[in-house]
Order: sequence, then structure tokens, then C-alpha cells
Amino acid sequence: MSADYQVHGDVAVITLNNPPINGLGLATRIGITDGLAKANGDAAVKAIVLTGAGKAFSGGADIKEFGTPKALQEPNLLSVIVAIENSAKPVVAAMHSVAMGGGLELALGCHYRIAAPGCSVALPEVKLGLIPGAGGTQRLPRVLGVEAALNMIVSGEPVKSEMLAMLPGQKLFDKMAVSAESLAAEALALAQDVAAKHADGSPLPLVRNLPCKHPMGDAYFQFTRNMVGGMSRNYPAPLKCIEAVEAATQKKFSDGMLFERELFINLMWTPECRALRHLFQAERAASKIPDVGADIASRAIKSIAVIGAGTMGGGISMNFLNAGIPVKMLEMKQEALDRGVATIRKNYEAQVKKGKLKQDKYEERMALLSTTLSYADLKDADMVIEAVFEEMGVKEAVFKQLDAVMKPGAILASNTSTLDVNQIANFTKRPQDVVGTHFFSPANVMKLLEVVRGEKTAKDVLATVMALGKKIKKTSVVSGVCDGFIGNRMIEQYSRQAGFLLDEGCTPAQVDKAMEKFGMAMGPFRMGDLAGNDIGWAIRKRRAQERPNMLYSRSADKLCELGRFGQKTNAGWYDYVAGKRDAIPSKLVEDMIAEHRKSLGITPRKVADEEIVQRLVYSLVNEAAHILEEGIASKASDIDMVYLTGYGFPMYRGGPMLYADQVGLFNVVQSMHRFAQNPHDDANFWKPAPLLQKLVTEGKNFN
Repeated sequence: MSADYQVHGDVAVITLNNPPINGLGLATRIGITDGLAKANGDAAVKAIVLTGAGKAFSGGADIKEFGTPKALQEPNLLSVIVAIENSAKPVVAAMHSVAMGGGLELALGCHYRIAAPGCSVALPEVKLGLIPGAGGTQRLPRVLGVEAALNMIVSGEPVKSEMLAMLPGQKLFDKMAVSAESLAAEALALAQDVAAKHADGSPLPLVRNLPCKHPMGDAYFQFTRNMVGGMSRNYPAPLKCIEAVEAATQKKFSDGMLFERELFINLMWTPECRALRHLFQAERAASKIPDVGADIASRAIKSIAVIGAGTMGGGISMNFLNAGIPVKMLEMKQEALDRGVATIRKNYEAQVKKGKLKQDKYEERMALLSTTLSYADLKDADMVIEAVFEEMGVKEAVFKQLDAVMKPGAILASNTSTLDVNQIANFTKRPQDVVGTHFFSPANVMKLLEVVRGEKTAKDVLATVMALGKKIKKTSVVSGVCDGFIGNRMIEQYSRQAGFLLDEGCTPAQVDKAMEKFGMAMGPFRMGDLAGNDIGWAIRKRRAQERPNMLYSRSADKLCELGRFGQKTNAGWYDYVAGKRDAIPSKLVEDMIAEHRKSLGITPRKVADEEIVQRLVYSLVNEAAHILEEGIASKASDIDMVYLTGYGFPMYRGGPMLYADQVGLFNVVQSMHRFAQNPHDDANFWKPAPLLQKLVTEGKNFN
């Protein structure tokens, strides 16, 4: 049973006990209804308090039951709330720490509510592509007012209990507790008071019986639709939230509940909802490493050293300064250090100017930053991260010096984006302490951190870096060692396909527009211009020696031979005006592509947007299947997290692997066979990865 039952004098206390957030799984729901029945059958009990153990009242649905029959098995949450409303004895919700989703809906079904200060209150279902499904859209407007409730439901953002208690006319809380520590005693006292109040048999108050109106309903809801519709173009749930709350103002409560349920069930089956639920679960699963359990102790990280004060080094440093961890930054020349520190100051000052950072916090963070020109000054750091030029000889020099000066047990990390972490580790006498930490640019903004596990990386090093990633608010995904790891290995195939499309008749703008219409934050050519086309050029030169049989379009090399490296030169696949990021189609580039196409003897053809999307996305999928098969990634959802948080893949599509599942892997493979017949493509690449073919044969999916 996931709910405890105790009697204190004449008050029964039902305590949800399903760590960590007291999720409302089947056992917990049974525990609540059994406790209600027991209390109502005991003549000595006059009232009931419902609360949560540990650090939550309740965070809502149990994610382990998400999408399973158990979630609907009786008593489902709707039935539990009806049982509370029908209790002959008053039920008081004692809310603390977290009351979200179904947890808040549970509290709204109680006759009275008392809240501790600091309790985070929310209906976050919209973030999963849903609306509240257990009366939240019908009850919350009745206790908070239509506008305040709708703002909470559409945003899904938590609000502190003391802020809600200040709303004029609010009926969510009957009382605010003095403190979290006094909540239990104050809830018992409130329960005894309301028991005495209703001892004469007077009816218990129900939220469902409260009125729900807006003085200018039609105009208000139309205005809200216009506002929300523009911001939620690819997500159906926010507009459905408005429909449900509007129904609360127009329909009888019972009819409004039926309408809410219909909307909830219909949304549950949308691809957007499936994608967002997948993201929710995948983000949590990414932190779980099969052979690194909770019993592996982390190393203490109280100070960080960063090698390099350039764009990456400065951005990496800011992550740790933001988390209150001292950073010592090293460069070879004082001018480079001064530039790096000035850039960090400029970034923070921009945040202060926008009101996103308080002046005292800015000063605190800068006080944690120190600089040096000497490796010897790094000797006491608990972890060092190098962010130097992406060339193995440079890495070798750095790691040999770090090996000589760093204290025993210090973690030595490389920010390499493609290079062999095992080779880097072997430059030291302590390969067990070496790990890859591939930050994405800009490092102080991008959420993704690829944690690259070398052959000899110690388990406690891996556990430490994953915990540190969480502390600096990154989504950390573990990758094995291979050229490009997960993300850049896949993006190479994506970029190759984009190049072949140019050879066959597309312009950069056509390819980019097709991918941006699909939902990518940026098409491949705009992305290349932003990152710097010379970076890809350098990688292709290296790979030409390592893999001479790999086919590429030569158009990207020809672009770089013209010195068009992207935004930093104001000329890449597009033209740019200094100081602006607008991509202007370039006649010079289009002529260069046409001339190259002519030299290959290719007659240009019209390529449909559908083919562009399929070739680029399925190239990601096929390479990812190889990555899974080789054990570079431990699960398909990790690959989705890499692309959702690091490469601008649309959230509402759930990542390339889930997208392929939703299209159908059979259909993906059939398209790949068709692409293999294209004389200007790479037929060898389009041979389905063995894992992909196996899943199709067995009728299974990646996820």
C-alpha cells in the first residue's frame, strides 16, 4: 500500500507514501480510498486529513504507469476524487512542497485545504501535450477566478502558495499554515474545527458547487485564443485548455467534466502528445546508466579549471559560475585572458540590463572567477576541462601538462566534439580519470552535454560528471567513443544528403525552407553558416585520409575555397550584412553550384520538399541505428534527447527515433530502398542498418 493510515485523537490522517513525489499510482489510489472507507466506518473519527510524506504533497500521475492500463484501472483518479467529495466526514488537504497535476486536482476534490508557505502549485499537463484530466479545468477557475486559473493551466508553470493566497477572493486555500514545520499540527486543528462546524449535519463544501463566470466571457476567451494560438502553432493542447475552461463558465459542472475528459482523451492520441510524453520520460532516463548504479559515490567537485578563454572556454566557465562553483581560467597570453573575461562580463551585464540577473548576483559570480597563465596554478582544482583547438596534437600537449600538475583524483575532461577520447586518455598516466564533456555552442545557453565515456573512464568519474551536469542544469547524455560521438556522427550524414541535394537541383534556400517547415530550428545550410563552414571543411580533410571511399558533394569544399566560411566572414551559403543574421540568397553561390553540377554532368531536377525531409531525417535515423547497435548510445531515447536539446529537432516530433517510429519503420526502410536507386546518392549508405532491418522484420520500434 502506498498510503499510510493513522489516527490522531479523533482525526484520521491518510499520508501518500510513494517516493519521490507521491505519484498517484494504482496502489496509492487504493490506499486513499481504503483509508477513506476506514475513517468513515470508525465512529471515533470525526474528520480526515490527506497529506503527503517526504518532499511532496503529490506531483500527480505516476510516470511509471503513463500510457499503461494501470493509469485507468479503478479506482482511477476521477473515482478517488468522487470518493473524497462523497465522504460523510470532512476531508482536509494539507498541501506542502509540491502539489501539481493530479496532486492539485486531488486537493481540489477535498472539502478544505491548508497550504504551507513555499508549496509549488501547478497544472503542468500542457507541457505533456495534454489538458488536466481529473477536473482541473473545471475546479481551478471556481477557486481562483477564470483569468488566474487559465493563465496557470495554459502556461503549466508552478506558482508559490503564498502568491496564490494573495489573490483577491481566492478560495483555493481556506488557511495558510505559519510554516512547513507547523503544517501537520495546524491541519489537525483545522480538521477538528470543521468537524465541530458540521457536527449538526450541515453539508460539506464542494468546489464543484461554486459559481464560475467571467463578466466579458466571449470577448475574453476570443482574445486569449488569438494570443495563445499565435504562440502554440504546432501544439494543440494550449487552445484545448481554453476550450475546457470556457466550458466551465458555460456548462453545468457534470457536463464540463465530460467535455474536459473528451478533450483529454483525444489529445492523448495526438503525435504531439506522444512526443512530449516521450521527451518527459527520455529526459529522466538519460541520467540512468546501465552499469553505474546509485551506489557509486561521486567525487567532490568544489572547484573547476578551464583551459582556454575563447568562446567555448568562456561559455563553459559561466555554467559553473552560475552554479556557485569557483573557476580558474587558463590561457597562454594575458590579452586572450582579458578578452575572455571581458566577454563573460558583457554576457552577464546584458542579463542585468534585461532584468534577468540582479547586480549582486552578477558580482557574486564574477568574484568566483580567477585567471592564470600557468598550469601550476591549476594543481588544486577538482576537475579541469580543456576547450582548446580541435586538433589532436594540441590536445596531446595540454593533457601531458595536466597529467604532470593536477592532483591525484582530479577529473581531466576534454571538450572535444569529434576526437578519440581513448587516445586523449592515453596521453596521461591516469586514463581512468579522463572523460569527454562535449558542450554545445553557446555553452552557457545550450542544454545538451554529451558525456563521452572512454574505455578506461572510472564509474565514479562518470557518476560525478552526470551529477555535475544536473547541477549546471544540462541535459547530460552518455556516449561511447567514436568519430563525432552521437550528435556529430549523425549530423555528418544529414549534411552529406544536403550536399547531394544541391548537386541534383536544389538551392540552399529550398533545402533550408523545407527543413524549417518540418520544424527544425535551422536548415542545414544556415546551420553551417552559423557554426562556420571551415569547421566542416577541416573535418572532411581529415576524413578524406581516414576514409578515402566516403562520398561527399564537393560544393561545400568549393564554397570554402572561396573563403565563404559563414556569418563570421559575412559570406557563406548566403550573404550577410555586417551586424545582422539575416540569410540573403547569394547569386554567386547558386551560380557556383550550377557550374559544379554541370561539371558532374548532372541535369537538374525538381526535388519535392517531402523528399528533402525524408532524405535528411532518415539519414539521421539510419546512422543512429548503427550507433545503437555498436553500443555508442545505450538507448534510442538518448539519441532523441541529443537531437531535441542540441540540434534543434522539433520538440513536437519527439526526436528522430520517435519520429521514425511514428512514420513506421517499414515505411522508413522502403523509402531508403528507393533512395539507394538514385545514381547521384550513396547507395551503400542507404542499406538499412542491421538493427533497423531486424526491428522491421520483428514488427518492433526503437522506443
